[in-house]
Amino acid sequence: MPADPNSAIWVVLAAYNEATVIGRVVSDLVRHDYAVLAVDDGSHDATGQKAQAAGATVITHPVNLGQGAALQTGIRYALKHGAEYIVTFDADGQHHASDVETLVASLKAHRVDFALGSRFRGQALAMPWARRKVLQLATWFTRFTTGLQVTDTHNGLRAMTRCGAARIALRQNRMAHATEFLDQIARSRLGYVEVPVTIEYSAYSLAKGQKLSDSLRILVDLSAQRLHR
Repeated sequence: MPADPNSAIWVVLAAYNEATVIGRVVSDLVRHDYAVLAVDDGSHDATGQKAQAAGATVITHPVNLGQGAALQTGIRYALKHGAEYIVTFDADGQHHASDVETLVASLKAHRVDFALGSRFRGQALAMPWARRKVLQLATWFTRFTTGLQVTDTHNGLRAMTRCGAARIALRQNRMAHATEFLDQIARSRLGYVEVPVTIEYSAYSLAKGQKLSDSLRILVDLSAQRLHR
């Protein structure tokens, strides 16, 4: 059975070939009484079936469109079905379900529309040195291009109010969407806060994560997008 669709808090997971871990990820979130929405982004394995069996509502892209596209699909669906708060959450097991409550509480306490998870204000367990350097480069680029003084620009754990979510319209389908997300927050002029969260790296998540070449491709994609505005 899918999670309670009447929940005010919806957790959106963009998932591609995550059958080995997504059941546990969804189960942890469902135990916290969140409505969990998994967007199966053209997986070639049993990702969708595993997510649904664990309690998620599942939307399926017939082909792989990329994480940005999957998140946008999930955000639109959650808004259409009455979500008051939407949290984006990685499907690979890096994030802790307990951080969702912290993010949503920060939205309320600070009266802002976006709460951005930061592993550098919180914990980055077993994070490789090279990955840290790549993320520092991405943070510098995002600060320069958006003006947002954030410490962690490629963290998929973030929360938003209904008002904030309605201002997000991701066009970068692949990994560049993370910087685009922050750019749209800056342009919206809505308030945001950074919140300490935990990211726990594993051999599995590292194998699926960004490489240096991916980061360079992101910079090219975003630069081209700015030139065509």
